[in-house]
Amino acid sequence: MDVRHEPVRSRRPYVLGALGALALVVVTVALALLADAPPSVERSAVWIDTVRHGELLRQVGGPGTLVSEEIRWVTAVTAGRVEAIHIEPGSAVEIDSLLVELSNPDLEIEALEAERQLKGAEAELANLRATMDIERLAQKSVVAGVRIEHREAKRRAEAEERLAEAEIVGALEFARTKERAEELAGRLNIEEEHLRILDESMRARGAAQSAEVERMRALARFRAEQVSSLQVRAGLDGVLQELPLEMGQRVSPGTLLAKVVQPERLKAELRIPEAQAEEVQLGQRVEVDTHNGIVSGHVARIDPAVQRGTVTVDVALEGELPRGARPDLSVDGRIVLERMEDVLYTGRPAFGQPDSRISLFVLEDGGVTAKRTLVVLGGSSVSEVQILEGLDEGDRVILSDMSEWDAVDRIELD
Repeated sequence: MDVRHEPVRSRRPYVLGALGALALVVVTVALALLADAPPSVERSAVWIDTVRHGELLRQVGGPGTLVSEEIRWVTAVTAGRVEAIHIEPGSAVEIDSLLVELSNPDLEIEALEAERQLKGAEAELANLRATMDIERLAQKSVVAGVRIEHREAKRRAEAEERLAEAEIVGALEFARTKERAEELAGRLNIEEEHLRILDESMRARGAAQSAEVERMRALARFRAEQVSSLQVRAGLDGVLQELPLEMGQRVSPGTLLAKVVQPERLKAELRIPEAQAEEVQLGQRVEVDTHNGIVSGHVARIDPAVQRGTVTVDVALEGELPRGARPDLSVDGRIVLERMEDVLYTGRPAFGQPDSRISLFVLEDGGVTAKRTLVVLGGSSVSEVQILEGLDEGDRVILSDMSEWDAVDRIELD
């Protein structure tokens, strides 16, 4: 009799299923561990600084240039054409050094015409004075003749009055003599008044003509100065810095012809950002870096206007200037606002504003990892900031922009 055997089931599917479940658990645990692991950051890609204790100089700074304290801008007084250039930029000049010769024939003709009109006005004034002198002498002669006649008539009347009283001279004849004396007295008054009015008229006519002469003299002087200005001179002892002209070039009034500076007397013009210029005051100490040495100075002037987001601050330099210092040289300056003693400070973070709270990554575990820490900042300088809370002396912090890692509280440094 045949016996029926049931087929034996294989256990392999169960083993594979168990292994798959175990693998899934392992992967899940690994992913969970990876999710909790801090991200890695290249150490060379971040800026790390150490918290220090001591004196902190609160400073603001900005770029600038050296400029001469005394600059003479030579401009064209009148139109002209460049005929000759005698000195090139960079040369030393004196106050009367001839830089450029201009020509303007029309101006020279106008100067000659003004001089001719002046001579004519002066001749007319001299002729007027001579004519007035003759007229005055004639009137004075008339006054003198009438005065003599009046005196004679007066004496005759006085004499006939006594004779009339003695009935030696008739009353009618005495009356005629008396009337004659009175008539001459009135005429004398009239002629004297005529002389006075003539004197006033002569003074007015003379003053008017004198004023015309002065006007013509001023015009002639002006024309002569215009002709003289065609000989362009330095006007200042120093160095010719600019002369933007070419032979044959025509210039109009007001055109810049040359720039003369005194290189020995320089000041620095710093451009301080508007937000940092609020605390800048006159007299504050300044250090100016000429890239060939440091020179000290103080704030001498603060421009009241803001231009392109900056405030111009003039710095009076003190002591000997470094070698190579010259006008228009680019410099960097730092203005000392305050000296803060016995404070904690570190380098200025990328986005750290003064008197604010920010989070910084502080290195720990020997610098292998960094933990996010809340830090309270105080006053700041150009490159440093005061630490009020959150850090201790010797702590090492990351000052770079770490906004990419805002979602994590800890990172690893490779």
